Amino acid sequence: MNFNKIKTNFFDVVIIGAGGAGMMASLELSKANLNVAVLSKVFPTRSHTVAAQGGISASLGNMSKDNWYWHMFDTIKGSDYLGDQNAIEFMCKKAPKLIYYLEHLGMPFDRNQNGTIYQRSFGGHTSNFGEKPIQRACSVADRTGHALLHTLFQHNILVKTNFFIEWICIDILKYEDKSIAGVIALNIKTGKINIFKSKITVLATGGAGRIWAASTNAFINTGDGLGMAARAGIPLQDMEFWQFHPTGIFGSGVLITEAARGEGGILINKNGEKFMKKYAPKMKDLAPRDFVSRSIDQEIKEGRGVGKNKDHIFLDLRHLGENKIKKKLPTILEIANKFANINAIKEPIPIIPTIHYQMGGIPTNINGEVINNYNSIKENIIPGIYAIGECACVSVHGANRLGTNSLLDLVVFGRKTANHIIKNIKNYNYKIIPKKKIIKIINKLKKIETNKNGENVFFLSNKIRKIMQNYCGVFRNKKILKKGIKKILKLEKKCQNIFLKDKSKLFNTTRVEILEIYNLLEVAKATIISAEAREESRGAHARQDFENRDDKNWLKHSLWFSKNNKIKYKPVNINTKFIKPFKPKQRIF
Repeated sequence: MNFNKIKTNFFDVVIIGAGGAGMMASLELSKANLNVAVLSKVFPTRSHTVAAQGGISASLGNMSKDNWYWHMFDTIKGSDYLGDQNAIEFMCKKAPKLIYYLEHLGMPFDRNQNGTIYQRSFGGHTSNFGEKPIQRACSVADRTGHALLHTLFQHNILVKTNFFIEWICIDILKYEDKSIAGVIALNIKTGKINIFKSKITVLATGGAGRIWAASTNAFINTGDGLGMAARAGIPLQDMEFWQFHPTGIFGSGVLITEAARGEGGILINKNGEKFMKKYAPKMKDLAPRDFVSRSIDQEIKEGRGVGKNKDHIFLDLRHLGENKIKKKLPTILEIANKFANINAIKEPIPIIPTIHYQMGGIPTNINGEVINNYNSIKENIIPGIYAIGECACVSVHGANRLGTNSLLDLVVFGRKTANHIIKNIKNYNYKIIPKKKIIKIINKLKKIETNKNGENVFFLSNKIRKIMQNYCGVFRNKKILKKGIKKILKLEKKCQNIFLKDKSKLFNTTRVEILEIYNLLEVAKATIISAEAREESRGAHARQDFENRDDKNWLKHSLWFSKNNKIKYKPVNINTKFIKPFKPKQRIF
């Protein structure tokens, strides 16, 4: 790393992350003539939003009658009633407007014969409060995230957004009054360190699924925003809730989109049985993801798995026919061939539930402002910092996210946050960044550079993933979780003694992996400690020793604080504006 002549860059807004949320926000901010910088570890169109396949949900009603409050109900029920109903109401009501906005930007949605946007079925989305499945997902074949990212990037280029590509943020910088000053970041290619000073800092760094060994996430998803926030004293909310996607390719974890089932794909066991009708008589293969994942696990445990070791099951598309598969699911056909070595037109795809999405994250309100409050829904706003996308917890996903609501979350709250910043940036000015903070960060980096012997970063990061995979999986209990916590905390000490093996090259990705491991560790601690503390089963959090949902004691959000690993709680927000809030009920599909 180059510690000489650390340059300071000044911007109105600095956004960390160039995925769907980050680029939606930057587009609106740049259009308002604000000086915006977007920092990204990879080229913007390679951000992980590009991997989103299935669609974006909105109650357009193009295929049959639909209403935003049906969408709201499905989202709340899908969240196992842990989602904040004010935020869910806002998102679902705004969804149609945002789809038309993207359409007008040029996003090439699939079309019906009459020219309207085509919509497909997706798990958990229903008409008339659960009566039957509904077609609500607006898609671009099975490459919806790809289309979204390219559309947003092109418009950002048009409005001259400043992109800093292949930069990794090291830490958030705080003023003496605890408000946020910007970030300190590393140019991956040159090793130079810069300070990005801003009036407003926006975290849009995506998820952290790489804390597990088997994941649908890209290798860049190391929880950088979460780690930086935790080290800055900001709590992480609901980190025990991680979604295992039902259909990751067996042996690789690569995602097979839920759109495959939305278009008619069926899960079958070794006997060829369509087993989901047994677990979810109404919704069958289109039940919510947590429900389907547990059903698959049950089939395997009871000996009806497929393969030599009977340790996975099949997703069958053969009955859809060659034309439909090639037209609606071309990427799935390609992925199945490359990663499972099968032709999905003629053979079923081997799949297994795989870690996919974090429902928790940095706590925010619907404006994207980061908040630090517990025991009350009254907001304590941290000045100068916002969070959006998967790294944020607003909370619209609660204990389990419905498919296609992730892309909706990105665009709705990306735009809402930008508009809030535009209205309020006049209240923020540049201040003097405390030199002690910068010196402390630089000294930590120098220690890594000069350390002649220590722990190997590859060993440590793989150890984190192995611990999380073995001790914090689909099904959990106190004994296993406590063992996992002990192992993670023991590993934390070793992470303070990492050394850079090859110091001769400026371009050295090991430097990046060293910075990432500090973030992986924070997220792993938050997840497994929060999971051990929540003594119930809700959504994606399944406890074998507490098998039932407990609304009396646990209808509340968890807040994990990095300092001393403390857990505090706050109530779920059920305040709504237009309709009565939905009361918790048993989830039957």
